[in-house]
Amino acid sequence: MPDVTRSGVVVPPVGLEWYSLSVEFTELAAMRRQYRGEGIDVGALPSTPFPLFTAWLAEVAGAELPEPNAMVVATATPDGRPSTRTVLLKEFDERGFVFYTNYGSRKGVELGANPAVSLLFPWHALARQVIVTGSAERVSRETSAEYFRSRPRGSRIGAWASEQSRPVAGRERLEKRYAEAAAGFADIDDIPVPEFWGGFRVVPETVEFWQGRENRMHDRLRYLREGDDGGGHTSWRVERLSP
Repeated sequence: MPDVTRSGVVVPPVGLEWYSLSVEFTELAAMRRQYRGEGIDVGALPSTPFPLFTAWLAEVAGAELPEPNAMVVATATPDGRPSTRTVLLKEFDERGFVFYTNYGSRKGVELGANPAVSLLFPWHALARQVIVTGSAERVSRETSAEYFRSRPRGSRIGAWASEQSRPVAGRERLEKRYAEAAAGFADIDDIPVPEFWGGFRVVPETVEFWQGRENRMHDRLRYLREGDDGGGHTSWRVERLSP
């Protein structure tokens, strides 16, 4: 059996090929589950995607699944090199879906150069997922500051201490930066929001609802934004996609 060091690195026994470490996963092709969801009632679909998203998110939260607001955020460089990571949805309304980050992080830099973005809510336990595509825009400094003040003090200090996505010499250096930031704010109750930190709102162009069904005949209903009437109302149309 491989040896796991204290740092979590897997070290294979001498003479053992690396591929043998994954022998227990040779049956990946046979790993599957049968979905028996009730499906999406097309006749009851709301005119916009947000009421259905709200209902599904409430069901996930009610099922007490971990991190129901976790979503995968996919970004890309201007020349199309993609990257993904999991972040937490913090707000949403008819304008879009909001998350917060260091603007100097990889996702922050990529969104600054290429605002095209996709979100994925992977609610596997309920055989559901929601996929959003659209464009990201920064929220106002006031909105970012309001949310920043709601965060635990330690998280606010961490936002100042971490140069997110940049290489760091070691854990000790990271902890030293945190200690220095904590000392700097020792006498300050209202820690200000850093200029390099804030929110992005993903303005959706499409929102797809996926519901697992029996025999892989899944329901896929996609909302497509058609336009705004100038008075703050957005019209959508819905199309069914083949599973």
